[in-house]
Amino acid sequence: MVLKKKKEIQVDAFVLECQELETLRSFADAEDQNLASLLLHCVQLSDGIHQIYSMKQIVTLLKKMDRNSACSPMIKCCLDIIGVMYFSLGAKNPLKKMLASSLNGLPEQLMTEAVHSFVRCLKEELKTTDLCLYRKVMDNLASCMENFSLGMIICNIIFHIFNLFSCDLELVLQFLQKSVLEIQEENRQLSGNSIVETRLMHDLLMAIKVSMMLLQKVQENFQGSLWRKPGSLLWQSMCGLLKSFTNFLMNEGLLPTVQTTSGLAVILFTKTMFEPVEKLPCLVSDLLLRSVKCASVPEWFVSSCECLCTEELSDSVLLSLCHGALAMLEWKNGSMSENGEKLLLDIALVLLSLASRLKESNMAVSLSRILAIWTNSALDVLESSSQNLKSSLNGNSNTTGKLLEYVYTHWEHPLDAVRHQAKLIFKNILRIHQATLKGSVVKSDPFFSMLTESLLSLEWHVKGKYASLGCLVECVGVENILTVDRTIPAQILDVMGDQSLAPYASDLLETMFINHKSHLISAFQKNIWINHWHDTWVSPLLLILCEGNPDQTTYVIDYYLPKLLKCSPDSLSYMIKILQASADTLLILSLGSCNTRGALGALMACLRTARAHGHLQFREIMRDDLLSIGYVKQGLVHQHNQVRVDALGLLCETHRSTEILTMEEMQLIQFFITYNLNSQSPAVRQQICSLLKKLFCRIQESSQVLYKLEQNKTKQELIKESAKWDHFATLQQYKDFMSSICDKLFEALFPGSSHPTRFSSLTILGSIAEIFSAPEGEVFDFHKIDPTRVQMLIQCFASTFEEVKVLAFELLMKLYDRLDLQDLENLHLLFQAAMDLSISTKPYDCVTASYLLNFLIHHKGLLNVCLKNQQVADTFQIDEDMSASTMEKNTLAVIKYLLSNLEREIFQAEKSLLQAAASFPMYGRVHCITGALQQLPLNNLTLMTEWRQMVTKLILMSYRLSSVVSPIVQSSSPEGLIPMDNDSETAGRLQMILHEIQPRDTNDYFTQAKIFKEHHRVDFAKLTDDEPVENVCTEIRGKEGQTCDVTAQMVLVCCWRSMKEISLLLGMLCKLLPLQTVSESSDGLIAVEQVKDIGDYFKHHLLQSRHRGAFELAYTGFVMLTEILSRCTNESLRTLPQQWLYNVLEEIKSCDPSSKLCATRRSAGIPFYIQALLASEPKNKTNLLKMTMNELVSLAVPVNESLNIIPQVHALNILRALFRDTRFGENIIPYIADGIQAAVLGFTSPVWAVRNSSTLLFSTLITRIFGVKRGKDENSKKNRMTGREFFSRFPTLYPFLLQQLEVVARTMDSETGELKLHPSLFLLLLILGKLYPSPMDGTYSALSMAPFVPFIMRCGHSPVYRSREMAGRALVPFVMISQIPHTVQSLLAGLPECTNPCIQQNSVHGMLLQVFHLLGSYLESKHRVNSDLQQGLVDIITCIKAKVWLAKRQNPCLVTRAAYLDVLVVLSDYLGKSRRKELFGFWEEISKVISASELMTGIYYFSAIPGFTQYLQSITKLVISVLSVAADPDFSNSSSPVAEQMMNSSSMVVHLLQSDFHEVRLPMLEAVLLWWKQVNSKQATEEKMGPLSLLSDLEVILLRMAMKEKHPECFCKVLEILHCMDLRNVLPRTQDSIKMNPKEFLNWAMNIISASDSIKIQSIALKLASKLVTHLVQNCQEVMESEMRQWIQLVTSCCGDEEQTAIRLAAAEVLINITPLFLTNQKLILGLSSTLAMWKCILLLLQSEELIVRDTAADVIRVAQSQSNICNKTGTVCLLLNLVIFLLLQKHYLKRHLFCLVHQALLQP
Repeated sequence: MVLKKKKEIQVDAFVLECQELETLRSFADAEDQNLASLLLHCVQLSDGIHQIYSMKQIVTLLKKMDRNSACSPMIKCCLDIIGVMYFSLGAKNPLKKMLASSLNGLPEQLMTEAVHSFVRCLKEELKTTDLCLYRKVMDNLASCMENFSLGMIICNIIFHIFNLFSCDLELVLQFLQKSVLEIQEENRQLSGNSIVETRLMHDLLMAIKVSMMLLQKVQENFQGSLWRKPGSLLWQSMCGLLKSFTNFLMNEGLLPTVQTTSGLAVILFTKTMFEPVEKLPCLVSDLLLRSVKCASVPEWFVSSCECLCTEELSDSVLLSLCHGALAMLEWKNGSMSENGEKLLLDIALVLLSLASRLKESNMAVSLSRILAIWTNSALDVLESSSQNLKSSLNGNSNTTGKLLEYVYTHWEHPLDAVRHQAKLIFKNILRIHQATLKGSVVKSDPFFSMLTESLLSLEWHVKGKYASLGCLVECVGVENILTVDRTIPAQILDVMGDQSLAPYASDLLETMFINHKSHLISAFQKNIWINHWHDTWVSPLLLILCEGNPDQTTYVIDYYLPKLLKCSPDSLSYMIKILQASADTLLILSLGSCNTRGALGALMACLRTARAHGHLQFREIMRDDLLSIGYVKQGLVHQHNQVRVDALGLLCETHRSTEILTMEEMQLIQFFITYNLNSQSPAVRQQICSLLKKLFCRIQESSQVLYKLEQNKTKQELIKESAKWDHFATLQQYKDFMSSICDKLFEALFPGSSHPTRFSSLTILGSIAEIFSAPEGEVFDFHKIDPTRVQMLIQCFASTFEEVKVLAFELLMKLYDRLDLQDLENLHLLFQAAMDLSISTKPYDCVTASYLLNFLIHHKGLLNVCLKNQQVADTFQIDEDMSASTMEKNTLAVIKYLLSNLEREIFQAEKSLLQAAASFPMYGRVHCITGALQQLPLNNLTLMTEWRQMVTKLILMSYRLSSVVSPIVQSSSPEGLIPMDNDSETAGRLQMILHEIQPRDTNDYFTQAKIFKEHHRVDFAKLTDDEPVENVCTEIRGKEGQTCDVTAQMVLVCCWRSMKEISLLLGMLCKLLPLQTVSESSDGLIAVEQVKDIGDYFKHHLLQSRHRGAFELAYTGFVMLTEILSRCTNESLRTLPQQWLYNVLEEIKSCDPSSKLCATRRSAGIPFYIQALLASEPKNKTNLLKMTMNELVSLAVPVNESLNIIPQVHALNILRALFRDTRFGENIIPYIADGIQAAVLGFTSPVWAVRNSSTLLFSTLITRIFGVKRGKDENSKKNRMTGREFFSRFPTLYPFLLQQLEVVARTMDSETGELKLHPSLFLLLLILGKLYPSPMDGTYSALSMAPFVPFIMRCGHSPVYRSREMAGRALVPFVMISQIPHTVQSLLAGLPECTNPCIQQNSVHGMLLQVFHLLGSYLESKHRVNSDLQQGLVDIITCIKAKVWLAKRQNPCLVTRAAYLDVLVVLSDYLGKSRRKELFGFWEEISKVISASELMTGIYYFSAIPGFTQYLQSITKLVISVLSVAADPDFSNSSSPVAEQMMNSSSMVVHLLQSDFHEVRLPMLEAVLLWWKQVNSKQATEEKMGPLSLLSDLEVILLRMAMKEKHPECFCKVLEILHCMDLRNVLPRTQDSIKMNPKEFLNWAMNIISASDSIKIQSIALKLASKLVTHLVQNCQEVMESEMRQWIQLVTSCCGDEEQTAIRLAAAEVLINITPLFLTNQKLILGLSSTLAMWKCILLLLQSEELIVRDTAADVIRVAQSQSNICNKTGTVCLLLNLVIFLLLQKHYLKRHLFCLVHQALLQP
């Protein structure tokens, strides 16, 4: 076994100058034993690592020196040399770090000499005048103060003996001042050179840091009077540095880190120099509040920081000053006094004001971090603060309120750093409030109670809720949280089905159960607290593991279960005990299904997690009977994917990577691989491969341990241990196991195997080849592979899936060193096959050719094959340069071969592109060339001359091929450019079009429409430049005489794929090839001019191509080019992207009529072009992005109306592309508000193109703001945010939307009701409707929602129905929860009276919709006070009753009647169970509405009347709601006269079911079906309780409806209800009601299946018929031979592959239900042949392409498995099952994955 090699560390060696070497030699002794000899030997070493070891010996010798030796000249010389060595080494050199740590321990007698030596070296360093060496000197200064105490001693000596070394400190400060000035000037001169600018910025940053460090390290020595002498040079140097730092602080063009650090330095220097210290906080406060009076501050401060005192400070400067004040001033121990307390509050005020303005990502992160620092400083101050400050910082204070508002606004910020800081701020707010309390009980504090109530009332989709609740739990304890609601753990677990919420939820749960455990341990004994803890945290977990949905259980296992076991490992035994008891019942529920894990799956998950985290081992599982082998096998072939993965994880994952595999584990792994290689889920395949890779690593590492044990043991030990453990036997088992695994995997690669099987096999084989890579000493040598298996891997190249080709190629490359390629037969045939595939018309064939060629390139004999081509042989000699590698020679030869063929094909394509498209599409050749170049190390080539010529030829070939195909992709209509038609008359009519669009005259296909004939490829060997080429566009007849039409699509595919490959080739050449900056340079392959030409090529095609595939793929190559240019050292190349960007923006703005920029097709390639240019800009600089966005926004929102709208269209399209590009990250967020404004204003344009582009931009921005919509629920809050968060993130949208909404609202007040639809109405209501209210919306926000309310209400008066709906939804987030009752009452009061002469029904409808949505939000809300709710409802009901005429016939408008009825339904559903006396009047009013409605008295309208359908649906919903209330026992038993009036509910149900309108029947049938399901689920008694009272005596009505119903949906519901009902009550009434006996009713049901065209009706009819058959067989004595035969035929026909999925799914469910009676019954009621036919149906369904059908059919096996006669494995049914499988296998009818499902029937222990 061979251990993996550690990464080698490279250490630069130190080289001493000649003079110092001679000095050392003079002190060296002859024996080379003294210090000078050792040091001389050390500096002469060439390896840095060896120098480190040598220096350690020298330092050890130094530490042993006595006092007398310390004064010798040799010692002084050696210390001087060590000092020179230290200051000469780089800052990150390990040798320097070793010296620093070693010299710290020098004896006292040597320390003084060492200090003097280092001082002398440092003074020499400070004299340097070379700008390039400044950084090295600053690094040395920093290292002296950071790395070791010697440096601080140097500093102390300098300052203590100031009079002796008076120039030293001045020298240091003058050097720093000189360096910052010169670096700043150099940066100014080299502006534009991003690479040099970045280096200079970091040098400047280092200078500032060193200056600060120097002050901080020796600050005590600065306090003397000598230090503060204004006239001294030292003082002047300090003032000069302070002035420089102030200038840096005010310079917005510097890096943000430089500006921030300058802010720290300004405060630090001011603090050091300012007197009196007590007034320093006042000065800083005045700076922050911009109230500095120059007369009241020292003159030196005004002269140094004049701009801070007199100029307007930017937000970034204020932020940096706040940071400096918090970081540099002393806040602990009350040292800041009252002035400091005022400064603390002023800083908070400034920071919170900046929070509403700073929206750039880096500024937002800095602000959040500084706010967190402020809270820490506040905690420090509160330790010894005044009572006034405590009052100003308690939870109810204004400052704390604003901080909380900041937290609520930013706890879901897109940036992780901001969210994390918001959590820290919230946590510190709680601690600050605690610090302000005067001994009161924290748990009962009103502030904490308020926070608890507010947080718990939030929806669980709010991510910030979890972290805040976790902080609150740590502060007040989990018991206070659970007291409010004991179901909180279950609620949080329910949320974990959403992956985005699972990490947050698991962290909160961990905090809660750890806190709960601590509380219970302190309060109860163990046997008491552990049970209570299990009930709270473990029981909900087990319930979800057994019955939860797949996503939920997966995330619970991944995120929650490990944390729970870590907290309480003892709980594992409790879980196992519960789950074992459930799994042993052998119920289907306990075994799980395709959608649930069941107890078995939960048990697997728990054991896997426990083993992976070291809580138990597999031997313990087997030894303690925690899990039987049978159960493990069941898990390995379980129907649920994740259960199979968990079972495999149980075997593969272990806490110890060297744990030895048992024989049982090996057998189970082999069993698993047999049935699971073909998993259809990519995620499951990835997990399987990953787990098996862990297993193989474990085998490799454990075998290594076994080898070492054997090697280290003596013979006696071997004899003693042989009885216990045979290591050699284990190693042999390993070898046999791995051989067996490899055999199975290679067998799975047979021709025709499925893609999942091949993917899994190749991935696992790749892992084996990687892990067992070293043949020597390995337990298994995978690299011994026979040629047959090599051929199998080569055959995988033919797969249509590229990932299979990739895996096969990578595996062959891993095995390449051990492959005997000389034995590969037919090398020439393989090469020729690759060449043929490279010109195939099937795109995936050229990919196959590329991988095949890349494999053959490693073969030495390939060169001879290529040289058979005369053109290649003439230009390439095999012995030209023998130093070149085989791979390089072969690659060059293959590319030459491909290029020679490609050039001839291009020549032919220039004459006829039709011929090329049909016979030799050229993109395959280019793809193969690109693939061959990609695997070659282009920076380490030998044949440079050949390659340079080849690159030139490839570039020219690319241009030539592009010129052939570009006319197609640049056409205004590329998709249909070459119309082909058999009709000569039609072809004649196309002539005009063809002539109009022809972009290239040399292609003769533009001269006439033709029919192209299929033919064999042209023999290019016979074509020469001297011979005229036959026009291949004429009819060509092949040997077989077959003809075919060449369609436009064939030509287009040929052209755009060629453009794609050209772009990728050119981009790759620029990216990978070394640049030839000088023409005579020998190391470059591509010249600067060639790169510029390639850039111009990409520019041309991106800006002029029309076909999306062409410019998208040109964009891919262009991105490669721009990435190289941005990092290029050549100035002319590096500035190209910036020049191109300026040029294209100018062209867009110019409105030049001659411009070729495409204004259609969403500006075609222009957005891609600009995206690539901006993406190449360095991440730390966004100047180009800012400039571009400002330009585009100004174009997208033109100030003046312009006749030419093309620039606006381009700007809108480009903005859309930039906002969609995730590479720009948060840098583009500040422009979102501008984008919204551009989209909304653009929507008002009279030009369609502008409106279209604005709509697309608006859609993109909605997605960017609210996230990608992943559900269908329009009202889901997952893709929404609170109003405060939205307007806080985009504050400029507040006045804009308000203004636009006001303009829109003015158009709604039309007296005549005429249609005045404002274009922006829809967009405004859409974006406002995306907001939702939050209980955290406090009163501190300046962005009040109130001004929007009246305008949104007025929008509800719109004549457009959809607009009124949106206005109703958009109003909700703008009304506070506490204000909803009042708002609803005012809306209801505004409704007209019935006596009004003129009623605007549109306005009435809009107001009712607003009432509807407000009421729905209010009643669903969890954050309202119950007392307020009850009183508010009473007032609302009073208003409702006052306007109830709108729901009656007095209101002629059916639309508003329906809307009013919807409001009544909302209230009815909520108040249904209330028995309050004052609410009986409400039910009475509803009863009157229903009794007076047309539903009761008769309907005389026609469906064509507006609102008729809506009215019927609404009144029916109201009746159903009332019926549900009436059926409630609590209501029906009340003494209310209203209850008595509503008691006759069954007759109402019958009345609605007999309605003539399906709009009434359908909702009523749906309600009846729901009630039946409730009855069946609750197993209601015969007493008329609940829904059962509504369903009495409905059998006759439903049977008659089944015979007469014509509406398909209603008919389907009737059949569903009959299927749910008890047939014992239905069948006795068929004779009287529909004149059918049970057998005739069965025939009627079966006839529906063949007679109906509806899939739903057929499915439910099949279920009903099957239920009838089962019932009649069990209860009827009559012979039903013909009926049974017809039914069997129906079931078998419904299982056919040609049937719809729903039909086969219904058949599978039928087979599940009939299994106990017909399929597992010993009597074989259906007979042998029919029973076999049914089992055959099951096996056919198990092979279905649809996963849901397979999973459902697998439940048949589970049901059969649960029968007692199956468990014994001796019954007749088991024999029948085996017989069916055998017969189908004989016909090769059974697919491999069927084994997994059928095998479960035989696995029961």
